[in-house]
Amino acid sequence: MPLLTAALTLCMVLAVGDGDSLSVRCGAGPRQQLRIAAIDAPELRQAWGQEARRHLAALCLRRTAQVRAQGHDKYGRTLAQVHCQGQDAAWAQVQAGLAWVHPSQARIHPALAAAARQARAQRRGLWVQKRPLAPWKYRQRRAGTRHGRG
Repeated sequence: MPLLTAALTLCMVLAVGDGDSLSVRCGAGPRQQLRIAAIDAPELRQAWGQEARRHLAALCLRRTAQVRAQGHDKYGRTLAQVHCQGQDAAWAQVQAGLAWVHPSQARIHPALAAAARQARAQRRGLWVQKRPLAPWKYRQRRAGTRHGRG
């Protein structure tokens, strides 16, 4: 069971999985998997997936992060607001054009949604593509292919 609470916790970022997930250690506790709340970055095999991972790593890897847990995803990872070097990691990824604001989160996070619109209008990062494929659609297609439906 993940140990993070809704309180602000200081954690060391041990690894960056992709553009929206981190492995952290908080205090003397065990290694934990975090997913940055409200965003969805391209999968590593997707266009811009590696760039999203590198950008997040440059911001957070081997640094102390301020983490505020906000629940858990369906894989048991802690969903969290993460700040590294004084920056909101979700905002940094979205503003750079390296993540989407998840559709279910746009109304809850209007400033983040505005940053996403600006990145798209300025064709930053993944928005240089004519029709970038949202990661949740990419995962759906991959799941369909694995089950013989694609």
